[in-house]
Amino acid sequence: MTTLKLGRRALMAAAVAAFGFGTPALADGHQVLDSVHFLIPGGAGGGWDGTARGTGEALTGAGLVGTASFENMSGGGGGKAIGYLIENAESNHGTLMVNSTPIVIRSLTGVFPHNFRDLTLVAGTIGDYAAIVVGKDSELNSMADLLAAFDADPSGTAVGGGSVPGGMDHLVAAMVMEAAGKDALAVKYIPYDAGGKAMAALLSGEIAALSTGFSEAVDLANAGEVKIIGVTSAERVDAAPDAMTMKEQGIDTTFVNWRGFFGAPGLPADKLAMYQDAIAKMYDTPEWEAVRARNGWVNIHNSGDDFKTFLEGQEQVIGDLMKKLGFL
Repeated sequence: MTTLKLGRRALMAAAVAAFGFGTPALADGHQVLDSVHFLIPGGAGGGWDGTARGTGEALTGAGLVGTASFENMSGGGGGKAIGYLIENAESNHGTLMVNSTPIVIRSLTGVFPHNFRDLTLVAGTIGDYAAIVVGKDSELNSMADLLAAFDADPSGTAVGGGSVPGGMDHLVAAMVMEAAGKDALAVKYIPYDAGGKAMAALLSGEIAALSTGFSEAVDLANAGEVKIIGVTSAERVDAAPDAMTMKEQGIDTTFVNWRGFFGAPGLPADKLAMYQDAIAKMYDTPEWEAVRARNGWVNIHNSGDDFKTFLEGQEQVIGDLMKKLGFL
């Protein structure tokens, strides 16, 4: 099966080169790694889950990695998986853990004792905008509708999310409400363990709106389950061209949540280099572009030391913002 797949890639590369478009980086079918095990700190249906599985799909489909496996390990706002990776470091050198902005937020707030410096930094890979969505049958059709409902009954207009209080989804909801001139601390936020459970709460009417990743919102909107009433991008995103930005609706705020991969502490340098090589080459493949476009992700590639510099910058900016909003 693998040989056939790589053969097709070689034929495609030859055809592309013949028409003068340049040869893809993987025309030789070079496999960088035999296998990768992805550790996902949340449940199925969330942004971490989608990022790990989408990355695994692209890496294996492009022939960069032979096989990919996936393990969901919920608990502690992501802390359980981080602790597991640190405590079992030597046996996890074949594992990549996906994470995102919450690893910065939750270490700042003390939700767990570790931070990104306790892990091996592999690479930041993508950015995902945030979105506010409502159920498909909701009477709310815009951010103006949601704000009006909030003004009429703040405690009865709950916003849910797939992260802990003070976490990513909560922070985004607070940022949006503050930018709309509301009291961010008056927003009733209800946390759920990953996106799937939060979605169930939205559909049942337990919450009025859901703060979530844009890629998750697109999937739910395409399935006819939700309406996207606001996106934190500066401009409309191709994956959901009908979804209005916050700025279009007079709410002057933008936000993008990075996602990337970490290894266990003490990961051998040669293994780290292979992980980074595979991820770097992935960007030039049609398999990755298909996954990226489908999810509405933005390519944000930071590898090694660049990733560390990026994370330290995020830590400073987010820390200042959380203090302003009263979360620290």
